[in-house]
Amino acid sequence: MISQFFVLSQRGDNIVFRDYRGDVQKGSAEIFFRKVKFWKEDGKEEAPPVFNMDGVNYFHVKVVGLLFVATTRINLSPSLALELLQRIARVIKDYLGVLNEESLRKNFVLVYELLDEVIDFGYVQTTSTEVLKSYIFNEPIVVDAARMPPLGPAALFMQGNKRMPGTAVTKSVVAHEPGGRKREEIFVDIIEKISVTFSSSGYVLTSEIDGTIQMKSYLTGNPEIRLALNDDLHIARSGVPNYGYSSSGAGAVVLDDCNFHESVHMDSFDVDRTLSLVPPDGEFPVMNYRITQEFKPPFTINTLIEEAGSLKAEVILKIRAEFPSSVTANTILVEMPLPTYTTRCGSVQHFLPGYIGHP
Repeated sequence: MISQFFVLSQRGDNIVFRDYRGDVQKGSAEIFFRKVKFWKEDGKEEAPPVFNMDGVNYFHVKVVGLLFVATTRINLSPSLALELLQRIARVIKDYLGVLNEESLRKNFVLVYELLDEVIDFGYVQTTSTEVLKSYIFNEPIVVDAARMPPLGPAALFMQGNKRMPGTAVTKSVVAHEPGGRKREEIFVDIIEKISVTFSSSGYVLTSEIDGTIQMKSYLTGNPEIRLALNDDLHIARSGVPNYGYSSSGAGAVVLDDCNFHESVHMDSFDVDRTLSLVPPDGEFPVMNYRITQEFKPPFTINTLIEEAGSLKAEVILKIRAEFPSSVTANTILVEMPLPTYTTRCGSVQHFLPGYIGHP
């Protein structure tokens, strides 16, 4: 049970605010933003997703630069609250097509209609995009997706120009093409977060992949679809029988653990690694998985630290791309943490021929 829900911009502007129970002060959004912006507790400079202040529990997640926040005075499960905020953000994105500050301001009537159906007096009713279609009657105001960043996390590596236009997956689930037509489309993305620890000499110490198979459906009639995975896929410790699948085979994919969306049927998964499902409307994760077996990372990193004086050190950081020259990497950001007592820092960049972009 939550008392309030609101969405704040990066400047702290209150874009959406809904008070469900009236037991938390009205200025909670301003109090929350001031606390998060100037957080200095526990020796950390970034506020945790859950904290308590003056008897009010605050839960927040950051989605595309926006802060989705819920408040309550009761001892609510943090996992439940954070998952609810993520699902609300996903539902709003499904109906608006594009989730940013401009789309929220232009479609505030539709957003409030969604919030009234998702939560009633602080209690969650449903977060299903498909179920909400029966109760939502406002049409979204389309925001020009051309002004958005052209590439998302799923397009970090791309080969040539083989990718869908930027508007391919930014359509609302209730919007139609000009003329009243509706295109029968479904989009599948594989998004992976790679965590690798290198030694000072460049050897891999630990490596892990957290991945998800994300799907966004614009199909009508609830057709059943089948999604085939690698035949040599092996699940190590999830309790799923492997039927002779061995992790020692060449090219074998070993998943340490995984979980599936509630709409996925696994009747034939143990036999031929095929998933069958009736995709709900909107965007949803078909499968989440984790891999810790050895793999070749897309980049290798070498570091060298030399003392240049009693109060000065020189750090040489070398990054090498391990993928073919026909593939380009986009939106690469390199961060190097420094000691808190560092007073001055300078940098010099050296790039090999063929580098495109700005340091």
